[in-house]
This record gives sequence, structure tokens and C-alpha cells, in this order.
Amino acid sequence: MKTARNPETIHPPVGSYVHQMEVTGSNRWLTISGQIGMNLDGSVPEEPLEQFELALNNIKRNLEAANMGIQDLTKLVFFLVGDFDTDKRRKIVKDFLGDHIPCTTLLYVVALAASSLRVEIDAWACKEIG
Repeated sequence: MKTARNPETIHPPVGSYVHQMEVTGSNRWLTISGQIGMNLDGSVPEEPLEQFELALNNIKRNLEAANMGIQDLTKLVFFLVGDFDTDKRRKIVKDFLGDHIPCTTLLYVVALAASSLRVEIDAWACKEIG
């Protein structure tokens, strides 16, 4: 079972995330390598927000391949290079997650594995067995 909490002894979340996610019982864990904004054909859009949406969609495809869904995400870590429109980025995340709110971390970094990449997103998911 997954239990999301925002302790009253900590400031409220400043975005679409929860401070902690406790997992108990019999569960399947999925760790997804950092997903980048790359299409199946290997192309990378120039627009950073397009890369951002594509990386999230690649996470969704990984979840589906493991018979999991967005509601099974427990943690997302966003690595971003350069400027992103905060409001647009938050809307993309909200649209992707719907009502589900996992733990998240957002980091701005100097560079990623290739100069064309502006986004990489790590993800963890957990699904109850049975």
C-alpha cells in the first residue's frame, strides 16, 4: 500500500508533489532510467517544453510496458538545462499526473549527456501485488 503524507511540521508543498510516500506490504517496484525528450526515431525536438512532454510520455510508455500506470509513480526527479517557463512546465506536469501526486525533485543542471538535451527525468513506481 502507498500512503502519501505532508507532515504538518513541514511547509506545505509548493507544487504538484507530496513530501513523502510510504510503501508497505507486498509490492512490485520499478526503477526507470532517466528519460530524455527523444522520439522513437532518435530525433530530439529543439523546443525544451516539447522535450519535457516527450520525456514524460517516455515514462508513461515504460510504465505501460511494466503493466503499471501514472497512479503507480512514487517519485519523479527532473533535471533541466536552461530556462523553462515555470507556469507551462507546471501545467504539463499537472496534465500528465492528473489527480496523482508523487514525490518530486527539480534540479537545474549545467548539461546532460548530449548538448541537444534539455530534459532528463528519473522515475520510480510501485504497484501492489494481488
